[in-house]
Amino acid sequence: MSPTLDEIRRAPKVLLHDHLDGGLRAETIVELAREAGYGGLPTTDPGELRQWFEEASDSGSLERYLTTFDHTVGVMQTREALVRVAAECAEDLAADGVVYAEVRFAPEQHTTAGLTLDQVVEAVLDGFRQGSEGRGIRVGTLLTAMRHAARSMEIAELAVRYRDVGVVGFDIAGAEAGYPPTRHLDAFEYLQRENAHFTIHAGEAFGLPSIWQAIQWCGADRLGHGVRIIDDISVAEDGTAKLGRLAAYVRDKRIPLEMCPTSNLQTGAARSIAEHPIGLLRRLYFRVTVNTDNRLMSSTSVSEEFAKLVEAFGYGWDDLQWFTVNAMKSAFLPFDERLALINGVIKPGYARLKWQP
Repeated sequence: MSPTLDEIRRAPKVLLHDHLDGGLRAETIVELAREAGYGGLPTTDPGELRQWFEEASDSGSLERYLTTFDHTVGVMQTREALVRVAAECAEDLAADGVVYAEVRFAPEQHTTAGLTLDQVVEAVLDGFRQGSEGRGIRVGTLLTAMRHAARSMEIAELAVRYRDVGVVGFDIAGAEAGYPPTRHLDAFEYLQRENAHFTIHAGEAFGLPSIWQAIQWCGADRLGHGVRIIDDISVAEDGTAKLGRLAAYVRDKRIPLEMCPTSNLQTGAARSIAEHPIGLLRRLYFRVTVNTDNRLMSSTSVSEEFAKLVEAFGYGWDDLQWFTVNAMKSAFLPFDERLALINGVIKPGYARLKWQP
């Protein structure tokens, strides 16, 4: 029997690619907008607002998808709002069975009401601590710089400054076309000198050059999405696959791919779950992980992403455990802590589900 959604929710899961400003509860957005005097929402009915976000995100365009964040970021400009959103994020992930998560956000987008970058980071870290307490989840934070802006070095230094109190890494995000990762090369070189971890959004809306630059020029530890690596793989009629040099390098080096199936459909990076490159990449044993990207915009959770893959590809518990262990191996945590979660939480959790009567 294939795992059901209810059963998958009970499985220990790991999430590496989730945006804080893409996972707010609709009710919270309405309440925060009212408190802040933010009048830009398309509706103040939570149910209608939730539906609006999903429909507005389902355009097939990354640029259109990104405009929906104007509303979530718009209500996340005070310390109180940031603490609340972060705490609710941890609560919601824990309720979905996530035992470890790395949640990212761009501090530079939360300073319009007067908060400093440090105050923004400290508020989010406080929220994650409050929301995680007693819920069996650990949340690490990734600080994101916007690739169209010019503050990546400042944000990289911020990530290093807070790396011992909850910030586990760095990222760049935003529209890929016209904004290659090499524009931020000084930040990535600084992070490497500081022995810091970072991932780069690459190969989502733009192709192989974005992936190549992220890895070979910038030294990314992981690829955010990386779905366009499929362009460097040819599949014959008999199903055999031939990897180009870049795809072979990514697989050989075990570079993790932070894949977000539902989000990729919405932004036009894939046409359907059944046609999503994740199926081929899993078959070829790339270091694939399964993620949500933006839980509000995609109306999804890690469990729901797994359930869609089970339906599309016939995956069983062994496959879901494989994805989960991949993610934990790829987390920006010390090796011994990753190993403890794999052997002490993840594998025993899947064993119980796999062998339940």
